Amino acid sequence: MIFRFENSLFLYGLLLIPLMVLIFLLVLKWRKKSLNKIAEAGLQNIVLPQLSKAKMIWRFTFWCLAMALLIIAIANPQFGTKLEEVKREGIDIMIALDVSNSMKAQDLTPNRLENAKQSIGRLINNLNDDRIGIIVFAGQSYVQLPITTDYSSAKLFLESISCDMIPTQGTAIGAAIDLAVESFDPKSPAAKAIIVITDGENHEDDAVKAAETAAEKGITVHTIGMGSEAGVPLPLISNGNTVGYRKDNEGNTVVSKLNTSLLKDIAAAGKGIFVQAGRSQSALNVVKDELNKMDKKEYASKRYTDYEGRFQFFLAAALFLLISESLLSEKKSKFLQKLNLFNESK
Repeated sequence: MIFRFENSLFLYGLLLIPLMVLIFLLVLKWRKKSLNKIAEAGLQNIVLPQLSKAKMIWRFTFWCLAMALLIIAIANPQFGTKLEEVKREGIDIMIALDVSNSMKAQDLTPNRLENAKQSIGRLINNLNDDRIGIIVFAGQSYVQLPITTDYSSAKLFLESISCDMIPTQGTAIGAAIDLAVESFDPKSPAAKAIIVITDGENHEDDAVKAAETAAEKGITVHTIGMGSEAGVPLPLISNGNTVGYRKDNEGNTVVSKLNTSLLKDIAAAGKGIFVQAGRSQSALNVVKDELNKMDKKEYASKRYTDYEGRFQFFLAAALFLLISESLLSEKKSKFLQKLNLFNESK
């Protein structure tokens, strides 16, 4: 069973509740100042013996809770009660994204990593029934998003990617390709492709051999090169600002260059293509065209259907609170009034 809101935008109305609480507190403060001008604190129970501050607060609390429940009811919480198998046609895509420190280089705007994330986001927006997964790698590789057709989740996971998420630095492209191969569903008949997005500064393993192994299993490996062959210094970032550039042990500025030859070799071994990223979307479009050429196979996926609304429970609770609020008087009970008068007489 899965839960969702049919009209989730209405939930932003809940932000009005804290505002109403603030206004109420300001009104109480103003009211207290006004009463103090009329009579001293000790005489206020005599001047206004029927007024109950506690009941006023309770009425406002009921009203706030009722408004919150009404907003939730309008958003219509739903539960998916039926899981069915749906036939789709598409391909399986695993994106291996380099998050090593060299991806902070700014020869692409705003930097290599953010430029790559923007390109992946555009690719996701153009997918239709294809499944996608994301792997991040530096010195080690991790599955950031298992292969899925949930494009909203894919974009959410994509936004959270940064160069600081993997503590082990380095660039192990081969390990990332191997993990991508393992991440595919071996039972899926869909055509499979890996897109490696990196500057190609591989220092860890034999990436070409990994691409060959993937191709032998029928998995195409494409590469997108991030950066320029001339290279640029690696910036040191503090609070979002560049405060200097990285230096090696000898005090020389570290320059990160795009390793075009390696990425071409990886793509050739993986029976894919190499494209160098630029400031336009041309690299993305070239890879997308290659993906569109692949045979789309029918596969099955499961989804919840027959969603049933449960707004009635929230609406009933809201109406109960509103009725209770209207029936609750702000006057003190006769017992409390008599008790106050008895205390005053003493």
